[in-house]
Amino acid sequence: MYPVLHRTGFASQPRATHRDDGLVLTDIYITATCRCAPPDNKPLPSEIANCSSFLDRELELLDKVQIVVVLGKIGFDAYLNHLKRRGVLKSKAEYKFAHGAKYKMPDGRIMMVSYHPSNQNTATGKLNEEMFTEVFRQAAKLVQKLKG
Repeated sequence: MYPVLHRTGFASQPRATHRDDGLVLTDIYITATCRCAPPDNKPLPSEIANCSSFLDRELELLDKVQIVVVLGKIGFDAYLNHLKRRGVLKSKAEYKFAHGAKYKMPDGRIMMVSYHPSNQNTATGKLNEEMFTEVFRQAAKLVQKLKG
């Protein structure tokens, strides 16, 4: 992920090796739906629900966010559920998970969608580096446009 973030201008270097390695993120914040690594790296609905309050508090603090890039169906659903809990959405029905999808949300933010860069998706070719890079290229263009 970091090579793509570096290539598209969001990260100062292509690798993150440890906390004090000099990596600086610009115009991007990374978070996760779950706070622990579940068995087989596939969280149960109950685990996602248990972590939802952490995600809600974190996203509430990010009040200047204008673009949200969600990775994978779990991230997609978690963000939409967050918006439902906040009263921003009544229904998730009009939002379809698809790589490269982009939605203008009722709160004015833009949600961009990517397959998750997991080994399962990259090893099978469902997601390749160019596809992943393109999502962040588009996000970078939107960031620059919004900055004016």
